[in-house]
Amino acid sequence: MKIKLILSLLVVALACATTSYAKTIEVEIFKKKYIPAEITIAQGDTVIWRNIEKRQYHNVWFKAEILEEPDYFFPGESYSRTFDKLGVHNYECGPHPKMKGVVTVIEQ
Repeated sequence: MKIKLILSLLVVALACATTSYAKTIEVEIFKKKYIPAEITIAQGDTVIWRNIEKRQYHNVWFKAEILEEPDYFFPGESYSRTFDKLGVHNYECGPHPKMKGVVTVIEQ
């Protein structure tokens, strides 16, 4: 009887633990701006940056975390990153350093 009760409680605990789903958040790049420029997400969420410019290339460079500048992506292309580390993650566009953004990652 005790084993059945323990197993039942374990199943309920696992079901509750897996009900938090990671989200995907989109940031558009248009007119040399990240829209929105600042977002707050939960740990484990993914951000997708979509370049909706007509002719301009961009990138998403987390300079404090990645020393080497990442590849550019062109109109119609995108870049994504899943965030597991809590905290504030500042980024900018390598070819356009005035373009800046912030991803703040909080616990779920």
